Amino acid sequence: MEAAPRLRPVIMIILVVLLLIATALSLTLGAVAIPLLESLQVLISMLWPFSASFSVPADSQLIIEQIRLPRTLMGLLVGATLALTGAVMQGLFRNPLADPGLIGVSSGAALGAALMIVLGAWVAVGLPDALLPYLTVAGAFIGGVATTLLVYRLGQTAQGTSVASMLLAGIAIAAISGALIGLLSYLADDRMLRTLIFWNMGSLGAASYERVAVLALCCALIGWRLPRQACALNALLLGESEARHLGIEVERVKRELILLTALGVGACVAVAGLIGFVGLVVPHLVRLLLGPDHRRVLSASMLLGAALLLLADVVARLVIAPAELPIGILTSLLGGPFFLALLLRAQRRGGL
Repeated sequence: MEAAPRLRPVIMIILVVLLLIATALSLTLGAVAIPLLESLQVLISMLWPFSASFSVPADSQLIIEQIRLPRTLMGLLVGATLALTGAVMQGLFRNPLADPGLIGVSSGAALGAALMIVLGAWVAVGLPDALLPYLTVAGAFIGGVATTLLVYRLGQTAQGTSVASMLLAGIAIAAISGALIGLLSYLADDRMLRTLIFWNMGSLGAASYERVAVLALCCALIGWRLPRQACALNALLLGESEARHLGIEVERVKRELILLTALGVGACVAVAGLIGFVGLVVPHLVRLLLGPDHRRVLSASMLLGAALLLLADVVARLVIAPAELPIGILTSLLGGPFFLALLLRAQRRGGL
């Protein structure tokens, strides 16, 4: 299924076009449909306030400015970051079935958010009222980073960082986090339990410019640093010993990849909840199209991940409109069977 070399630029162009289409649909479709021209006029007036005024209905302008645009921007950032970190984890573990959750960051972030939801009343004592809405976000981010640091520490051996030990530690900590989340769910009242359940399902509905700004800072660092490690990831595909012989500082590279992945996934889970399968399916699909070279895989994964998450969010808004289906449910319903089909196809061809 890997495309011929001459078709790879065409595939990249198609991914860019798909992302533009997904962005346009995200701005125009929802419980209230807004024509594309009106959406563009609102965006132009926001980006260039001194432009000629457009006769855009006030309700359409309000929807685009305060709801659709921050939601679209968050979807772009979350989708691109989850796909990028998923591609990095698959390259680091040398396993196409790997995803960012393997190092425990997703489960740790979920536990941190659950602690803030259930125990937030005690934590919030003495805090300014302006900070209260961000307790869950802060708890999720701190939980994800703390869990990753713990997994990284448990993976240290006399020979350096053991990827296999990190994998086992991540699985164990994910199980412990799941048990603690279950305990918190048992202790929660009806309001807390509802909040906890919906947060764990994942959604872009809580998007705001403040959250987008914080997420953009994290994603900018990750989007700048991780693609610079593409050659190192290509060398790691040959094995750690071979990578060292090629001049790669393996321990430094692994440490940077793990910490940046924790930062990115922790930030995404903090603002959008748990959204599964984007970091697993997208890099796998990109490798089938473009081959294993991370110089192409990383950039293409960001484009496809952002586009697919925006399209999934549009479907989540429309399928039971005017209500909204949690996007985490939709990505799992669509991603699970799709990935299973890819797995069965690979097995028929003799392995992954």
